[in-house]
Amino acid sequence: MARFVEGGIACCRVRRTSTSKRVILAGVLGWIVMGLWIFVSNGILGLRSRTDMTRIPDERRVYEVLRESIVEPGGYACNPPLTPDGRFPLGEPVFGIRYSGSGHEIAGRMMVLQLATALIATTIVAWMLSVTSGRIVSAYPRRVFFCASIGLLFAVFGDLPRYGIGGYPLGSALLLGGQNLVAWTIAGLVMAWRIRPDPGGPSDREGG
Repeated sequence: MARFVEGGIACCRVRRTSTSKRVILAGVLGWIVMGLWIFVSNGILGLRSRTDMTRIPDERRVYEVLRESIVEPGGYACNPPLTPDGRFPLGEPVFGIRYSGSGHEIAGRMMVLQLATALIATTIVAWMLSVTSGRIVSAYPRRVFFCASIGLLFAVFGDLPRYGIGGYPLGSALLLGGQNLVAWTIAGLVMAWRIRPDPGGPSDREGG
């Protein structure tokens, strides 16, 4: 009886170790594929330059005004003058300004931070996929949809709300949301391939 119990414990340890390795590998593979998509969409297709880096005519003069006026990090709104009755005029532009307190000197650190954050995110999603219901884990399309739904959540609750007064135009918000959705979908293609139910395990039996 003792040998049976010890054998069961050892089997559980091996299975847990195997699952952990699969989760980590799936997270790394998803991270690599997602990074390739971000490079293509931003570096080659120029998505980020169209949404965040459009050059301003007479940039030097505008820069000097902003540098003199904004000295503390934060988010700022530049509104049109109020009407005589104290209201904001309709049809006049409102500008949103963000200042982090830093310049191009932190570009390298920010890239490292973004890469690390993305790796943590894909690994967490790979773990979530590995512990979700057997019905989802048992079928590859459902595993891919699980990962894609994460991108959909980021798009709906993270990117689309950026549209509005002082924010992004609707087209830019949709582009950013689409980028997130595609990123998590293609990452899901490889993570779903790596996170599979054990043959004859509970997930495999439940999916059948």
